[in-house]
Amino acid sequence: YLYMLLKDTRAASLVKGLTLLLLITFLSGWLELHVVYWLLQKCMTVLLVALPVVFQPELRRTLEHLGRGNFFAKHSFDEAAVEKLLGALSAAVLNMAKHRIGSLIVVERSIGLNDYIETGVGIDALLTSELLVNIFIPNTPLHDGAVILRGNRIAAAAALLPLTEAHGLSQELGTRHRAAIGLSEQTDALVLVVSEETGTISLASGGYLRRELTGDDIRKTLRPVLLNDSTNVDLKNSFGALFKNWRRPK
Repeated sequence: YLYMLLKDTRAASLVKGLTLLLLITFLSGWLELHVVYWLLQKCMTVLLVALPVVFQPELRRTLEHLGRGNFFAKHSFDEAAVEKLLGALSAAVLNMAKHRIGSLIVVERSIGLNDYIETGVGIDALLTSELLVNIFIPNTPLHDGAVILRGNRIAAAAALLPLTEAHGLSQELGTRHRAAIGLSEQTDALVLVVSEETGTISLASGGYLRRELTGDDIRKTLRPVLLNDSTNVDLKNSFGALFKNWRRPK
């Protein structure tokens, strides 16, 4: 589990460096290189104090994972609300994909997104397909950034999301896709992306990205998640051979 949390992050390189430093410290002690051993011991003491700062993003992500238990989870949506939300969301996304309007839509789940909502423009409006499409029309004040949905309401628009630091991503993926993956790495949110260049619909969750979704795919994927409020969308194993893993390529 620790390996999966650290894989493809800056922390992986730091762990390798710390492991090498520990090995050198052990060897210097075994070879009786007293001055080198003393210096390395002092360095290790400083590093122990610095570790919480160095690994702050990873520690935060780990604590967020622990906080996703049922005791801390928010109430799931009722079926009627889910159907209404999915209807408006899928209609808007398909419309934008047809006209190649780039968009980035975040569906909040058990982990609150207030930190990201505060970076955008607060709206607090009932979700409708027309309003969602209008927000992302090019050259309008709110089109650049993410829309964050809280329940059946649009909490904010033009919000800033963290970019993923994962390596090996396809060159086809632009800033929107990298932001979608980045947020899904740090939270349990579901993030829909419409490509401005190709009109392709993608969905990010848990650090994974599935591309080329249809309207039915959006409904089939989001409905059980929103109804059951499960803590993880298994995009890696869903939809069989249609899944394309851009986060951790084989």
